[in-house]
Amino acid sequence: MLSVLESIETKYKGEEQKLCYKAYDFAKKAHANQKRASGEEYFSHPCSVAQILVDLGLDAATISAAFLHDVLEDTPVSEGDIKKEFGEEILELVKGVTKLERIEFTSKEEEQAENFRKIFVAMAKDIRVIIIKLADRLHNMRSLNFLSKERQQRMARETLDVYAPLANRLGISQVKCELEDLCLKYLDPIFYEELSYKISERLLETDEPVNKVVREIKQLLEESKIKGEVFGRKKHLYSIYKKMKQQNKQLDQIYDVVAVRIIVKTVEECYEIFGKIHNIWKPIPGRIKDYIATPKPNMYKSLHTTVVTNFGKIFEIQIRTYEMNHAAEYGIAAHWKYKENKKEEDDFDQRLAWIREVMEWQGGLKDSKEFLNSLKGDVYSSEVLVFTPKGDVKRLPNGATPIDFAYYVHSQIGNSCVGAKVNSKVVPLNTTLQSGDVVEIITSKTSKGPSWDWLRVVKSSSARVKIKQFIKREIEDEHLEKGKQLFTEEANRRGYNVEDILTDEYFYRLASKMCFSSEEEMFSTIGYGAVSVNQVLVKLIDFYKKDQAIENNALNKPTATGRVVVQGMGEILVRFAGCCNPVPGDNIVAFISHGHGVTVHRADCSNVHSGDQKVLSASWPEKINNNFNACIRVIATDQTEILCEISSFALKEGLQILNTNGRIDLKTNQTIIDFVIKLKSKKALDALIEKIKSINKVIDVYRMAN
Repeated sequence: MLSVLESIETKYKGEEQKLCYKAYDFAKKAHANQKRASGEEYFSHPCSVAQILVDLGLDAATISAAFLHDVLEDTPVSEGDIKKEFGEEILELVKGVTKLERIEFTSKEEEQAENFRKIFVAMAKDIRVIIIKLADRLHNMRSLNFLSKERQQRMARETLDVYAPLANRLGISQVKCELEDLCLKYLDPIFYEELSYKISERLLETDEPVNKVVREIKQLLEESKIKGEVFGRKKHLYSIYKKMKQQNKQLDQIYDVVAVRIIVKTVEECYEIFGKIHNIWKPIPGRIKDYIATPKPNMYKSLHTTVVTNFGKIFEIQIRTYEMNHAAEYGIAAHWKYKENKKEEDDFDQRLAWIREVMEWQGGLKDSKEFLNSLKGDVYSSEVLVFTPKGDVKRLPNGATPIDFAYYVHSQIGNSCVGAKVNSKVVPLNTTLQSGDVVEIITSKTSKGPSWDWLRVVKSSSARVKIKQFIKREIEDEHLEKGKQLFTEEANRRGYNVEDILTDEYFYRLASKMCFSSEEEMFSTIGYGAVSVNQVLVKLIDFYKKDQAIENNALNKPTATGRVVVQGMGEILVRFAGCCNPVPGDNIVAFISHGHGVTVHRADCSNVHSGDQKVLSASWPEKINNNFNACIRVIATDQTEILCEISSFALKEGLQILNTNGRIDLKTNQTIIDFVIKLKSKKALDALIEKIKSINKVIDVYRMAN
């Protein structure tokens, strides 16, 4: 804790230093006698967060807010106390970082999404909020080993999904890389340890080749009379892990575990040394990237090339100026200018432009979960670079269409779009744009506006929201009632009950195909005419028919054959009913029906007393060699963890999972997973059910009767 005071003393002077010291003393007193899960004094946490921000070069107000960031949530300190002692600016920073008060949410996911939306709104007002939050999350990840395994995994997954991509989007690579590596450590600990060990061995092998490349480049700089630095830098673990997974490669197939970095004074020197390196070593086609001419979305700038050296080794080489290198490490924190009055737009303004754009479209989303999912899509997506006819570069998500381009230029251009030209040729509006395309949008003053079908082809969140906003303005309550009436009348005309075909499950499937966010939105768009009632009904009826066919097949078709002892017949070969899937240990009966022979059901099967089949008592023989199928339904709060746990147990016990079907109940927000499992006895089935019941996130588990 004293080290952060020493850092403050070194980097801040006068009133700024006094402000930081005051916040330190205030927070220390507020958190007195509080402990962390590790047993340390709680105050060590805000001190560590402040230290991270001091190292990033943030201003004194941000450092002070870092010391105070937990006092509103975890101590009796009020907003009025902070405002009185530190002023409005620091109070707003602390409020921006503070989590929501403990109100009732329908799920943990909703709480996380709403917390994040609040942080994002605050960050649009003052970017320092998210930088404090990133530092807070980084220190929590560093001390994650003191929490339970479940909390470790949940926090690591949230960090990898949200915070690491945000750090990347803001260009703070120091924080982003450490967050990703820490997430990997807890999400895949075995792979993490193996990869760490193998990379350590690999670095020993590459030590001399790297030194050789560094020596040759230094000589090249000297001959060119260019002053600069050259050094080898290993890639962080998660970037290697991701490349291995995405490209399905082993570590020995990844050749850029170490990159050689060259730092010079000017952009001209970057390009000069870039060309001279290609004169002595052969570049690999497709591996040359000019991020100086076209920076990444986070404003990262550098020249990248991968070359084959004259001694047969492959290396990635990065070339940048000192200013670019500093910006690459510290991102938005390297462009601090709150006290400055610059009129021209610089990299800092361009970084903030992305945040402002998000805040423009976020108001059109129905809830926080939709906001978070949309934001993830924008943060994660790779890009295509396309051009306007005047030569301006526009960055769009990978897979973007001319519709995305139109809305990126301006909402009105998108709303009045009737066609597009790509590279001077008229193309369909669902055409996938490629980097380098020149795009021209054809508009019409008589256009009726966007089509609902556009939602299925656009890739950017902003375009999707703007399309929905336009249509929503045209939709009134009368369209909602009209849509319901049209839907009900047409369903009845076709011979279907609305209750049968418009279940939560069927609507969930429909929504994923037609981009509806609620049943009300679906009815309104039908009433307005944005989609036809037949477009909707055909899909819902198709879902219903397929499920009915599956149920009928299950009722009418036995799943397997085997031997049981049947009253008056002894041990005979029978067929087992697919509606109840009896397994050894179940109480069973035998059906004898004309043309179908003997079929065995569970005694409690709902089909036992239906029809005119003759029912006989039956029992299992002493020796059974057959495998049997059983269906289990699990209701839980998390699908991924349940699937992993059950798969692991089934593998250990020698059980075979034949089929899984997972979905979300939209009313309860619970996950429902059905498993069909091959096993030999009810004992094995009971053991599996007990194992599933012991999983924390399981709400209920039971065997399905039919």
